[in-house]
Amino acid sequence: MSNGAGAERRLGLGSFRAKFVLVVGGAVLFDLLVSGGLALWNVRQLSNDATEEVGRGLKRANEDYIHSYADATAARVNLVLDQVDANVRALAGVLQTQIDDPAYAGVGSTVSLSHPGSTTVEFNPAGGWAQNAPGATSVVSVWGYLLGADHQPLPAVLDEIKKSAAFDLVAGSFLHSGPPKLQMYFIGPKERPIFRTSPYTDQAQTFDRLYPGHNTQNFWDFFFPKLYESWESWAKSPETRPVSDDITRTAPYTDAITGKLIVSFFHPLWTANKVGVAGAAGADITLDQLAEIVENVKVGQNGFGFLASSDGNVIAINPAGEKTIGLQMSNDAGKEGVTGLDRSLRKSRQKSISTLDLGRNSILQRIVLDDAGADVPYLVITEKLKPSNLWGTEGVTSEVMSLGIIVPEQEIYASLLAAQDKIQDASNRIVLYQLLAILVSLAIVTAAVLAASKRVTAGITALAGAARRIQERDYSVRVAISSNDEVGEAGVAFNRMAEEIRYNTENLERLVEDRTHEIEKAKTEITVLNAKLSVENERLGSELAVAKQIQLMVLPRQAELADFPPIEMAAFMRPADEVGGDYYDVLKDGSRLKIGIGDVTGHGLESGVLMLMVQSVARALQDAGQTDPSRFLSILNKTIFKNIERTEADKHLTLAFLDYEDGFVTISGQHEDVIVVRRSGEIEKINTIDLGFPIGIQADISAFIDTKKIPFNTGDVIILHTDGVTEAENPAGELFGIERLCEEAARLHLETAEAILEGILKKLISYIGIQKVHDDITLVALKHR
Repeated sequence: MSNGAGAERRLGLGSFRAKFVLVVGGAVLFDLLVSGGLALWNVRQLSNDATEEVGRGLKRANEDYIHSYADATAARVNLVLDQVDANVRALAGVLQTQIDDPAYAGVGSTVSLSHPGSTTVEFNPAGGWAQNAPGATSVVSVWGYLLGADHQPLPAVLDEIKKSAAFDLVAGSFLHSGPPKLQMYFIGPKERPIFRTSPYTDQAQTFDRLYPGHNTQNFWDFFFPKLYESWESWAKSPETRPVSDDITRTAPYTDAITGKLIVSFFHPLWTANKVGVAGAAGADITLDQLAEIVENVKVGQNGFGFLASSDGNVIAINPAGEKTIGLQMSNDAGKEGVTGLDRSLRKSRQKSISTLDLGRNSILQRIVLDDAGADVPYLVITEKLKPSNLWGTEGVTSEVMSLGIIVPEQEIYASLLAAQDKIQDASNRIVLYQLLAILVSLAIVTAAVLAASKRVTAGITALAGAARRIQERDYSVRVAISSNDEVGEAGVAFNRMAEEIRYNTENLERLVEDRTHEIEKAKTEITVLNAKLSVENERLGSELAVAKQIQLMVLPRQAELADFPPIEMAAFMRPADEVGGDYYDVLKDGSRLKIGIGDVTGHGLESGVLMLMVQSVARALQDAGQTDPSRFLSILNKTIFKNIERTEADKHLTLAFLDYEDGFVTISGQHEDVIVVRRSGEIEKINTIDLGFPIGIQADISAFIDTKKIPFNTGDVIILHTDGVTEAENPAGELFGIERLCEEAARLHLETAEAILEGILKKLISYIGIQKVHDDITLVALKHR
């Protein structure tokens, strides 16, 4: 009877096994259902996230592709324009050299002697103009109002024709280099606007046919009104140029000779004194060269490109694109001057095109175009080209053309839609497989819980009893579980834990005492080390302070700077660290004055000590009567080299000396450029790279030393500096630079030496702002009274 009751207790609802089966099995099954449901939800969510992420990625990739394509196409257009600019600029440079340098003034006349056809013109009674015969390298046309009563060019005009013959030497080479050019030409100044063009064409005859009346009016005013006047204002005030470049382009117009749409590139030539215009060099390219790049744009199946000016006038587009965006084209024939192209976005039949914002550079815009009554979404991106000077009937203005790419949105995102469909199909398959896996897992878990409950309960009961004894502080308890499963492993782990608890409890006080002793000992050692470190810091600080004081003591006093009547002197030195590596000194010997300036590599104590060595050796040589600049520098280098070799210091320095006597300054040694501002305000930069060699690198530098003698007269100013001035950075990381230093020196050159120095320092400090100073700064100003 008792055995039956025990079995009933073990199998009944109140038994531990039954509770284990119900609780553990139920919990496991519930967890499986919940986790399975969460897994299904996560799969669906993952599918949605993947679809969204892939969508973003593909969308971004396609948009990046459009951006890159637009950038690359814009770069190709810019390259063509830059190459033509370079050819025109080179041609203008050759012609400008002939104007500026009297030695080349006769080149054109020499060419005309060997090639008479380049300058000999014949009068055309029908047209009233004169022109050279066919067969010459270039055609030169002389308009009727430039001819005398004998129908021959006026003397000044004939001189212009001869000088311009130099054009024939180089125009052919430039014409066939770089991108194809329709023609290159030279146009004379407004008083003598002869027109010389290569290759030879029936130039004047074509003008007579297309532009009646041109022969009796000034060429510049008739064809390009207000262009010449704009250049004249540039000569007086270069800052009035809309774009900082002399090249001036025209909008596309119909060429009188070929009938093609062309763009002209002009480069004004300046008079020798640079206050007037001496004509212009130029080149024409056909619009086909730019159109070819734009019309070959291919994005998707139906994407296309266009090139437009800032006012919306479309310069280049393929026929399909022109139709898609509803452009209407008309020529403005009959207007004064050249005939232009009118094909404006603003006149498009498509509303979204007529209101398209070309100012949104590199930004993808979405527009809707009407295609046979249906609204079709498109993507548009525009990239601005380099700004240029553009001639118009109102003068020269700044022009920034835009390259646009238009592509149907559906074509760009076709791969995105396909990828999303594939992800959705894969997600549905995964959900189905997951449901099947959950059902199989439910069956397996149920069987496993029933089978394991019997084996688990005995071990758990033993562990529970042992745990209660541990709670009662009986750390000698151990459990004996014979199974080799996880419960058995738990019993082994429990026994190990009980042993560790017993051991740690018995040894806790001893461990605490040992650790406390170790901490106290470590604190004592740290205190001793801190005391030693403090003493060492104080010692190093004292040594640096002494070195800095010594360095400042040997600098020239204000009385020494003022003790040479012919020259005003002012100087400033600021080390980057406690001790700097910059050097300057003033050594006077009767009517002679020697001024030295140098810069030791790096800064800090070693650099400061080397600077003191240089100062001492220079003073000793001066007192010893050594007056030869090259000998002086050679002996100084030899002495410094031996000291550096002895101290094993990895240092050297740039060093230059200026010797003044009787209105002349002799410069020797290699350092930064010497800036000379003449009384007139003219700036001279004297490069010292060939006047010496860095000090302390090798024992004998006499072979590298040279001198340069320059006049130094009343009102002249000399500025000496170290690279700490020109390499000082503003908060944006931009250098102060030699040009900015020259500008300040020129602006202040009429002031005293002290005022010049203070003005430059004020500008430098303002430029640096809150930026850290990384190098020593030394500046010396000399002004001849």
